[in-house]
Amino acid sequence: MNGVKCTNRYPKRKMCCKISALFLGLVMSLTGCGSAKYDMAYELNSDVSSFQLFTTMNKETLDPFAADLCVVSKDANTSKVSMPEVGAAALFNLKSLETLYAKNANVQVNPASLTKIMTALVAIKYGSTDQMLTASENVIVTEPGAVLSGVNPGDQMTLDQALHILLIHSANDVAILIAEGVAGSVDEFVALMNKEAADLGATNCSFMNPNGLTQEGHYVTAYDLYLIFQEALKYDLFNQIIQMSSYSTVYKDRNGGEKSLEVNNSNRYLKGTQEMPPNVTVIGGKTGTTNAAGHCLILFSRGSDGTPYISVIMKDTSGDDLYADMTKLLGTIN
Repeated sequence: MNGVKCTNRYPKRKMCCKISALFLGLVMSLTGCGSAKYDMAYELNSDVSSFQLFTTMNKETLDPFAADLCVVSKDANTSKVSMPEVGAAALFNLKSLETLYAKNANVQVNPASLTKIMTALVAIKYGSTDQMLTASENVIVTEPGAVLSGVNPGDQMTLDQALHILLIHSANDVAILIAEGVAGSVDEFVALMNKEAADLGATNCSFMNPNGLTQEGHYVTAYDLYLIFQEALKYDLFNQIIQMSSYSTVYKDRNGGEKSLEVNNSNRYLKGTQEMPPNVTVIGGKTGTTNAAGHCLILFSRGSDGTPYISVIMKDTSGDDLYADMTKLLGTIN
């Protein structure tokens, strides 16, 4: 088998078994501490995310983090697809839990608008789709080239409308609107983003803003994006939105007047301007581009037998190269 199989035995890990409450009690009594301490290879800043510590009522256990996930500890099958200019890439089989391809999957890179996957995940989890959001002065984004929806201070729309605009149009101003509306401030929302990432085991990423505009200390890995994207796919609304090629809506300006907005998805597979490889159907995904991040794309696809896949390419050199490389990567699916 060429792929990297996900099992309950992981590299760089000394412990993957459950520790009984009795044993933990003995450890605590010997150390005299009020809480258990674990001597294990895993660290928050480890170069591979493999398992996390779960705390449950009446017991503390070490459970395998990746029991139902793919694991990447090194490059895999890079000879199958030549992508020398790509910063990082990976292809995961969600049924067999195999990593079919991995290049620099644990290297920290700038995510650009792929950040908005985590923004949507946090908003759906902590917000209510029918809640009304009111834009503050902070929605005025001045970075050159930033994609904007044209929302102005005082404008109002529901979280449902905002999520559609966020994921389809990749609007950076709407990301600020969502963050402030859901958490009260951008800082509080970003704290939730980092908390949720850590809870998912995505420990090699750091979010500084909800839109992915270039900022020091804002980075992800291709593997952590896989973890985040897979979690977001569990929500029906997220699934619905990422499959849409366009979206139109009407929201209110600060005086109660109507403002119409129609946006199109930049995903070329959904637009029909990029042919899908044989035997693969692209369901949806997210694009991202900045000068620092290059051209990025993450996709949810299915093979001809219905097998689900997640593929991601980070820091490609151009839009044309990105889709050519993604088509080559998906083309390795049997």
